Amino acid sequence: MASRGFGSDFDARSFGRGARRFFFAVVAIVVVLFVGCETTTRVDAGHVGIRVKLAGSDRGVQDMPTVTGWVVYNPVSEQIVIFPTSVQNVVWTANPHEGRPVDESITFSSSEGVNVNADVGLSFHIEPSLAPKLYGRFRQNDMLALADGYVRNTVREAFNDVTSKMAVQDIYGAGKSKMLADVTAKIRDVLGKDGFVIDQLTINGALRLPQNVADAINRAMEATQNAIQSENKVRQVKAEAEQAITQAHGQAEAMREKADEIIRLSTSPAVLQYRALEHWDGKLPTFSTGQTPMLTFDLSKMANIDDVAREKKLKELLAEDAASNNTAPATPPAPPAPPPPANPAAK
Repeated sequence: MASRGFGSDFDARSFGRGARRFFFAVVAIVVVLFVGCETTTRVDAGHVGIRVKLAGSDRGVQDMPTVTGWVVYNPVSEQIVIFPTSVQNVVWTANPHEGRPVDESITFSSSEGVNVNADVGLSFHIEPSLAPKLYGRFRQNDMLALADGYVRNTVREAFNDVTSKMAVQDIYGAGKSKMLADVTAKIRDVLGKDGFVIDQLTINGALRLPQNVADAINRAMEATQNAIQSENKVRQVKAEAEQAITQAHGQAEAMREKADEIIRLSTSPAVLQYRALEHWDGKLPTFSTGQTPMLTFDLSKMANIDDVAREKKLKELLAEDAASNNTAPATPPAPPAPPPPANPAAK
């Protein structure tokens, strides 16, 4: 009986020691898991983790952000702040159905003091290497909160600084693109120091002006367009007139050349001899020897083509002239028969 009691006590003590060991192992595992969860964090893509010292001489934001992935830190003396670096899009608009249900549009003034209202859109992201500086200044890692405060104020001041030197007609008209480019450059200069990278600045929709100003600008633009159209019409009429004059000169020159050719071809040797006889007074030389001289002309130099070719060419020219004038072609004049030579004896 005594031996059986001793064995039972031994088994009970062994079981108790095993249970305690198991309990301590479970506790150790739970503690390790708890500590592991509390001392590690994951930084996803599109973010950086900023290590912040909570105690000691180095407390504050460290200069370099941690890389993406799993990060081990001491939760007692350190904090990892997750900071987004992906592109953020914000819209400040008067439309309650876009953005916030309140009017967040931006108003700026021209050089004449005319208020101009606009819906403005902005796309930006944060330079990862400057994220600690930005967080150290604002202690804020909510990009939308920063955009609605600091960034919006910077954009509004940039608009007013640029447009205060521009006439309202330039803002509303051809100078709108330049205005937007100048405002973008100024925003990049101011926000870039804090790590903001401006991807795009836009004016969504039309600019809103006081109605009387908008009407006056529209009338001025319409008058300008009408003046441009009138000027273009004058240029067109002038060009058409110059073209008509040039064509008329060309046609006149062609007609002149054709008339000269017709006259040249119409002047045959017989005609030339007849014209000469028409102007002869009938007198022969007073003194002569031998038989009575005949009035003759050396016509070999007066024509350089034969009669057949001359006649053919003349008919062609007359036919072309008749076709251009819609009349029947004229018949080339036959050379007149020369009159009989005068008889000196009759005198």
